Amino acid sequence: MKPNLAFAITSGEPQFLEKSRHDYTNEDKKKANLDNVARDILYKTLDKNMFSKIKTCTTAKEIWEKLTQICEGNDETKENKLTVAQQKYESIKMKDGETMAEFDERFSAVVIELTSLGKEYSNRELALKVMRALPREWDVKTMAMRESKDLNKLELHDLFANLKAYEFELETRAEAGPSTSQPTKALAVTTTIEQCSPSKSKSAEQISNDAMSLLVKKFGKFMRKSYNPYTSYNNVYKSEKVSTDLKCYNCDRPGHFAADCNRPKKEDRSRDDKRTDDRYKKDEKKDDRSKERSKDRR
Repeated sequence: MKPNLAFAITSGEPQFLEKSRHDYTNEDKKKANLDNVARDILYKTLDKNMFSKIKTCTTAKEIWEKLTQICEGNDETKENKLTVAQQKYESIKMKDGETMAEFDERFSAVVIELTSLGKEYSNRELALKVMRALPREWDVKTMAMRESKDLNKLELHDLFANLKAYEFELETRAEAGPSTSQPTKALAVTTTIEQCSPSKSKSAEQISNDAMSLLVKKFGKFMRKSYNPYTSYNNVYKSEKVSTDLKCYNCDRPGHFAADCNRPKKEDRSRDDKRTDDRYKKDEKKDDRSKERSKDRR
């Protein structure tokens, strides 16, 4: 018997009627066979590893409850998965060198995981999260989209399609202009130029000319200061003048300090002079005594 699968889905809760099998009509037999059809569909979609876990189930309802428990886990497991998925959502940022298509795939995977766990976000929340996750080089584009589009009606795939088109346009401009192999660098340069108003910004040529003139002025000033012909003479003259103004407080001679003086210190010399005077006086007294003794003998 090949049942019509169009009648496999019923609206509302099913009604169970007590009826013996020999009283079944053809319609009743088709409905009774729907459980076999559902089990057959589930068996065909499972691999060998998963089939070994549900092969003991007798009805399609038991198979479905077993699969739900295996894949989603209990309530505590769901809460843990939801917490981890929300942390991924809050901390997601576009990486350096990552294309918009790669970021779209990574961000959409997190959103799908949250949706499967029962957490859903509005279009506005998703759009603002994507704009905040982009680098600063995208600020001009995101600000323009906020002003020109209704974020409540902007779908996530439409948002990424717009951003991908803008990225492609920037890469095309970068290839047509100066040679550069990194689209992110071209994006940074382009957005920086767009942020500057025409009335206040200078062209690249003017900026380079101003920088060159400033460098020449500083270099000329340095050369005049470094190669002054009178500098060495003045330094020698000043050093000679300073040396002549110096005076030693030890020997009272000019040209050096007392710490560099080779003569004995004043204190040592005064002590030596005092000792010499004392010895001289003692010698004089001895001479006088010897003279008096010689007179007495005569």
